[in-house]
Amino acid sequence: MRTLILSSALVVATAFGAQADQPYSSSDVANFLVDSVDLGLNRGICIGTAEECAPKKPKGMDMRISFELDSADLTEEAKESLAVVAQAFEDERLKKAKFVVEGHTDARGTETYNGNLSEARAASVKSYLMDLGVTEDRLTALGLGESQPRTDDAMDPENRRVELRIDMQ
Repeated sequence: MRTLILSSALVVATAFGAQADQPYSSSDVANFLVDSVDLGLNRGICIGTAEECAPKKPKGMDMRISFELDSADLTEEAKESLAVVAQAFEDERLKKAKFVVEGHTDARGTETYNGNLSEARAASVKSYLMDLGVTEDRLTALGLGESQPRTDDAMDPENRRVELRIDMQ
């Protein structure tokens, strides 16, 4: 499986062989999501320990939706990225998939404040994807606050982000 982190700081150049300033395409998004989880297309028997055979949580994809300090407002750049994501959801392999939109914050506020802000960020992304035609039943917004920082520096602005993954429930 490919490891893919899409952000404005670390970019697609490595993952897709593109220039650092070029955005990802809808096929890049669809391929990443399909590769991140077993969609039940393969049937087989796992021979190994329970841990080795347990289903893995799908990898999250940073949707290049970053936020200003204390904000859940989408920028024009964020809206452009979300348009690509919404288009990727139309890929035949993902037509029946459901998705979790996970909001994150840096550690500047209280735990309660950051939890609420991360929920607002996830809800903002979900709402915009719905404006683009993605049905509500395919999206779950979840705020994770500061609990899963991307960088070692809990105050780093890169921690203010939204990630997307396939919902396996």
